[in-house]
Amino acid sequence: MKCNVGGIDRMLRIVVGLVLIGLAITGTTGVWAWIGIVPLATGLFRFCPAYPLLGINTSGSGSCGGGGCSK
Repeated sequence: MKCNVGGIDRMLRIVVGLVLIGLAITGTTGVWAWIGIVPLATGLFRFCPAYPLLGINTSGSGSCGGGGCSK
């Protein structure tokens, strides 16, 4: 699987995911906030399954140096 999530995109996904999960844990929001697992996972794995369908690639080259994706 090729990486398609770039640096800024990746950081935003991780931050948003952690914030949503934190809100879910503290009970500030409802159970819907557990959806934060999705952006967190896509940020950590540097791959978004929706991006190929939409023709988007924010990583530039499409390959990762030492991340979770293969070249």
